Amino acid sequence: MDLRSELLKSIWYAFTSLDAEKCGKVSKSQLKVLSHNLYTVLNIPHDPVALEAHFQDDDDGPVSDHGYMPYLNKYILDKVKDGTFDKEKFDDLCWMMTMKKNYRGVPERALLTERDCFKLFCLFNLLSEDRYPLIMIPEEVEYLLKKISTAMSQEWDGKPLEDLLSQDATVWEEGMSVWNFLHHIGAGRLLRVTSGEAFSLALDEVFLEMYHNVLKRGYMWKKGHKRRNWTERWFVLKPSSIAYYISEALKDKRGEIQLDKSCIVEAVPDREGKRCLFCVKTHLKTYEMSASDLRQKVEWIQAIQTALRLQNEGKSSLHQELKLKRRVQRNHSQGERSLSARSSCSSQSDDFNIQEMEREKDRQDQEIESIIQHARELETRRREAEELERRKQKEVQKDLERQLKEAEMLRDSMKAEMQEKEKEAEQQKKRIQELELTQQKLEAALNMEIQARLEEERAKHELEGLLQAEEVKKKQFQFLQEQQMALQSLSPIEEASEGGEEDDAPSALHSASQELQDLRASRQRSHQHLEEVQEKLRYASQHVRHWNVQLNRLMTPIAPGGRPEQHLPSKPLCPKKEDALASNEFISKFKTRVSEGSQSPEVKEGLEEQMEAVNLSDGSDASQE
Repeated sequence: MDLRSELLKSIWYAFTSLDAEKCGKVSKSQLKVLSHNLYTVLNIPHDPVALEAHFQDDDDGPVSDHGYMPYLNKYILDKVKDGTFDKEKFDDLCWMMTMKKNYRGVPERALLTERDCFKLFCLFNLLSEDRYPLIMIPEEVEYLLKKISTAMSQEWDGKPLEDLLSQDATVWEEGMSVWNFLHHIGAGRLLRVTSGEAFSLALDEVFLEMYHNVLKRGYMWKKGHKRRNWTERWFVLKPSSIAYYISEALKDKRGEIQLDKSCIVEAVPDREGKRCLFCVKTHLKTYEMSASDLRQKVEWIQAIQTALRLQNEGKSSLHQELKLKRRVQRNHSQGERSLSARSSCSSQSDDFNIQEMEREKDRQDQEIESIIQHARELETRRREAEELERRKQKEVQKDLERQLKEAEMLRDSMKAEMQEKEKEAEQQKKRIQELELTQQKLEAALNMEIQARLEEERAKHELEGLLQAEEVKKKQFQFLQEQQMALQSLSPIEEASEGGEEDDAPSALHSASQELQDLRASRQRSHQHLEEVQEKLRYASQHVRHWNVQLNRLMTPIAPGGRPEQHLPSKPLCPKKEDALASNEFISKFKTRVSEGSQSPEVKEGLEEQMEAVNLSDGSDASQE
């Protein structure tokens, strides 16, 4: 069937929908609107002059289909070119015009949608007979229903169609119109449909295959021509081309392979880590593809060979060819049946043969009935097995979901535990850092305390020496005083004889008094220095006690709840870092080191600087508190 015949079928529906009075004629104004819409949807240049001239108002009245055909052929069908318009939009226009008048619409809870009805309308026109009014014979109805059942992965059940044909003999004799076909499909009299979504998906697949001539489609890997890398693409095979897209949504087309008589498809050995390879050779390029498995590879090669065969035979549709073959087979079968009927009529004189034939026929009918019964039993057992398998799969799925949920709960608990461990480790790390800093401050305070004690001892020794010297000078001064007093009590004769000595005695006494005063002043200064050193010692001892308390507090572990232990453990639980000493160990070790070495001014100055740093840190801690 050529393109003109396909278009005429849809236009016939649009024309009859405008015939409101069922008289076979349509008004010129309506035909003018119809022609204008056909110009638009078929992408034909408008000829408004010819349109107005042909459909001008006159006394001729409405136009019949025979009267409309000359204009339709000359100005529309003769100008149509295949590939320049969207045939689905054209059929949709005709469907919308005829549906409003002839189709009662989709019931509320029907499994069919309006889009499904449109696709069935297009498939009906494709398989209908080439005579008007358009009808589809039962053989073609069965063929279409089998295609839809196969697409739904459902075994074909011909009993509903058989029941319908037995109830309505006119369907077997005259065929079925598209409106009766849609009505029976929607009512479930031709095909048992349990899921509207499954039916729509299966119908869409059959629609693509038969209406859009899609021989095969699916994902494959394709080797690039520039970068020579392998990329997964969605391929759509038609008799004239192989188009490939990024995904099955068909939004981003990446290329197209034009098929002609010179193209060749052949298998390729596996290489480059790819399996199931084959290639399509054109006169310009060679396209390499990799199928998912060996079965898909064979199916793709056979489908491409079918497309190339159609190209060589000059045919554009596989299903049009299959339809013609089925029609030829039906005509041949009808001829054989008519011939056998005539021969049987000539031999009716032999009643015995007739009886034998009837008995044979009854026997065959019984065998057929037994076969049908056996097939039904097998179908029942198969459905029961499928139901049992489906239940097992549901149980397995529930078990897997339960295990997955338990695994997720275990993962969440482990994650929470890890977070708690990390938090605890971070607290321990911070605690160790505070402990090290506190130990450093304690060491500085101990250094300062020991230095203060040493200075106190030196000051005490110095004060003790001054006291001893003062005591000696005091005794010497008293002796000189007593000597002077003794000289004053002597007689004048003795004074005269010892006059020279009296002159030396006051000067010695004055010198001793001056030295005694100097020693007393030095003693006072030394005493004042001793008090300063003792004050410094008290200050250093206070800091040592403070940092010792802080160190012991940090060395006491804290429970995870943040509550300290009631009793301090006898052994510190906090591990001692290498080269770090506790307060008692540090004091004993430092005293030994100081007693062995000498205290230089530089060491003293360093200790004073450490003490100043400790005082500054204490001040900052106090301000923060």
